[in-house]
Amino acid sequence: MSDWLISLEGTEAGHQLALALALLAAFLHAVFGALQKGRHDPWLSRGAIDFAYGAMAAPFAFFVVPWPEPHMWPILAGAFGIHVVYKLAQAWAYTKGAYTVVYPVVRGTAPFFAVIGAYLLFGEIFTPVQWLGVGVLLSGIFGLAAYNLRYLETARDTLPVALMLAAGTGALVALYTTYDAYGIRATADPFTFLAWFFFLDGLFMPVVALRRYALMSDRPALGPLALRGFVGGVIAFFSFGAIMLATRLDKVGEAAVLRETSTVFAALIGWLVLREKVGPRRLVLMALIAAGAVIVETGG
Repeated sequence: MSDWLISLEGTEAGHQLALALALLAAFLHAVFGALQKGRHDPWLSRGAIDFAYGAMAAPFAFFVVPWPEPHMWPILAGAFGIHVVYKLAQAWAYTKGAYTVVYPVVRGTAPFFAVIGAYLLFGEIFTPVQWLGVGVLLSGIFGLAAYNLRYLETARDTLPVALMLAAGTGALVALYTTYDAYGIRATADPFTFLAWFFFLDGLFMPVVALRRYALMSDRPALGPLALRGFVGGVIAFFSFGAIMLATRLDKVGEAAVLRETSTVFAALIGWLVLREKVGPRRLVLMALIAAGAVIVETGG
């Protein structure tokens, strides 16, 4: 399968597959976010998820895929460090602000910085029409954040800190998207990077979660938490794996922008599954996000 994927790099078929992978990653990322938002402590949920996908990746890393080339170990170490900082910043942002305000700001800042990073690292250049699409998409995402902010009733006292943390987290999302694209392109077999990334990335948060669990006076049952971790781990494989493969097959900037349609999927999940109200204003803003992604895709 690795040889087949590599053969598609730079081709029209590879471009179409990258488009499908980016949209799949967007949908699954929204599902992943909704899973983290569940009834468990988000630090415990993330620890369970990371433990699950780290454990699932271990046999593939050690026994299935080729071992990383010597030059890949510093790259994998860098990816591990960036993702640790990202997870801590994201968790901190969610403890300071409401999910419906923080999430759109994180997702809104990420594609802008990712497009700039793709230009600096890979020499990718967006056309004026594509920049228009980025602007339309960002207006929808930040408009959604402003709408949620307007009707927010909780955590208003920590809101400025939450928004600053959300913007910083978005920059970290762009950083890891660009860096991971560099990493997956630096090895001969893309699945080598994926297997070792998931294995190493699963080492940190379980330790944090275990310490938090030990300090709790009212500890949740481990069975439901383990189940959430397993389901989240499977989703993470396909979500993050899909966007990483998309960045190897095609332009990093376009994949990063298309992934931010996850905001639309998140709103739809909230409406259809969680029974949250959407309303005409939010529908228009969601349409702007989708329209921006279409403009970016067709304007290249």
